Amino acid sequence: MAKITFYGGAGSVTGANFLLDTGDKKILIDCGTREKEDICDPENHAPFAYDAKDIDAVIITHAHQDHIGRVPKLAREGLRCPIYSTPATRDLSEVMFEDGVSVMRHDAERRNCTPIYETADYEKALSLWQTHPYHEPFPIGDVQVEFLDAGHILGSAMVKISRPNKSSHTALIRSIIFTGDLGNSPEPLLNDTESPEGANYLLMETVYGDRVHEGRGDRIEALRRSIEETRMRNGTLLIPSFSVERTQILLFEIHKMMEEGKLTRIPVYLDSPLATRVTEVFRKHREILNPDAQKDFLDGDIFSFPGLTVVHHYDDSIHKAKNPKVIIAGAGMSSGGRIRSHEKRYLPDSNATFLFSGYQAPGTLGRRIQDGQKKVMIDGESVKVRAKIASLSGYSGHRDRDGLMQFVENTGESLEKVFCVMGEPRASNFFAQRVRDFHGIEAIVPQAGQSLEIDL
Repeated sequence: MAKITFYGGAGSVTGANFLLDTGDKKILIDCGTREKEDICDPENHAPFAYDAKDIDAVIITHAHQDHIGRVPKLAREGLRCPIYSTPATRDLSEVMFEDGVSVMRHDAERRNCTPIYETADYEKALSLWQTHPYHEPFPIGDVQVEFLDAGHILGSAMVKISRPNKSSHTALIRSIIFTGDLGNSPEPLLNDTESPEGANYLLMETVYGDRVHEGRGDRIEALRRSIEETRMRNGTLLIPSFSVERTQILLFEIHKMMEEGKLTRIPVYLDSPLATRVTEVFRKHREILNPDAQKDFLDGDIFSFPGLTVVHHYDDSIHKAKNPKVIIAGAGMSSGGRIRSHEKRYLPDSNATFLFSGYQAPGTLGRRIQDGQKKVMIDGESVKVRAKIASLSGYSGHRDRDGLMQFVENTGESLEKVFCVMGEPRASNFFAQRVRDFHGIEAIVPQAGQSLEIDL
């Protein structure tokens, strides 16, 4: 028997943190922050419920902050074991950690609190890091670990952990898959999410467990229409965007529309130093993009086009630039970054459009704006919301309800139990009931801090 304890990502979308005790080794899968607007939030500063020195291995599924954001804190508290991920995840994590220190220092000084970690902490974490490509198994104690492509962001992986069932005379292999976040395949840049076929257990995300996305054709047309409406009104289109994956897809698809003559040139400003650095990691690891994206690279840089200005040092020149224009800035949930200065400038403008391109977690500024608040506080300033508010759910990097159900079905007859995590309670519970009703498989929505046994 083995035991899983759900220290984070249970009852919430963010803060993934799962401990698998195999009886031989204690393996931590992900160690992320809870997505909060306030950097001083006590949940992210709270002590771990386990001793970092007792962990035998850390495995990282992908480089989003809600999966890696507390790894340097682990290092600060005495972690000394290897940290494993794909090579691209390691490179993206380094960029994210460095940016995180800068953001936390700025916010901590303004709000009179202490950053979760400092430079020395993430440098120690990186010194422990080991990388393995997809489909190259490696041992941790008496279990074998393999990374499968999750198709969510560059380098994202499902973690398949297997070992022979010693209680069986035929020594059958037993396995569990920790999905991390599952991609909304097919996507223009990444390979499709791989099959979980043969697994006995799935510990899987359910962000959109109760919702269906709009179609991809619809999302591209909706983006084009938003840009053209901005042009007609001679206004500003403001897109808060996640620096990893979402920004690169937006740049790629704007580039494609211009290249195919579906969109006339318009000034586009990328105001996100983090997204700019992340894009360089995409260029470095282009070999793990899908074949079509790799082919497009042969004809030139797929993340650049006429009219694009990459802003390296913030000033107000973007505001002074003539309309119409498009501004893409981080962060995706407006929890920090340069987007907030643009929000203060453009949310009161009835001629502007504020276009969400991804999930907005409860408690974030982005969620409050998306939910229709007419006045919001941004860095201590009261800001009226007069801009048009719109959303493009088709740009989500997560599978929707139907995609998640198909993923479960693809596991096949080996599947015995599903743990529904990384979703709001309503979404996770809805999806768990759907798995029970449609497939007759036991589906559990764990509580935070709960421990459950599995036959591994």
